[in-house]
Amino acid sequence: MSAANELLAAIHARLTGDGGLRGLIGADGIRDRLVSGKRLPCIVIGEMTSGSILEGEAGEEHQFSLDICCEEGGRKAAGVIVAMVLRLLDDAALTLQGHHLVGLQHLLTRSRREAKTRMHIAEMRFRAVTEPVDAPPA
Repeated sequence: MSAANELLAAIHARLTGDGGLRGLIGADGIRDRLVSGKRLPCIVIGEMTSGSILEGEAGEEHQFSLDICCEEGGRKAAGVIVAMVLRLLDDAALTLQGHHLVGLQHLLTRSRREAKTRMHIAEMRFRAVTEPVDAPPA
């Protein structure tokens, strides 16, 4: 499995494994797309870009977003979930199969209200660095 997929699997496991967060968003509250008719609030795994850190180096940089989508409670409800996700992911030591997570950092959170749907969305941006387990030491 690619480092990006392993990273997303570990993030999913960390978030779904937290009882407090699961209590707010439900057992199926982490999704890869927003589906109408599904329970809100939810966390949508958004855009992800991955690439080499340096030419000839085995490590990869991954930048990804998690979108917290809320209707009831608006920006305040989204902020509660953002705080929980930050506690669970920022500088987390996640275990990946076949890769080592060098670091995981929160970059920024941007919130907005969607005029058409009246939904509040908090977009969280993260940066992670991974390297293969069998990579030679730097």
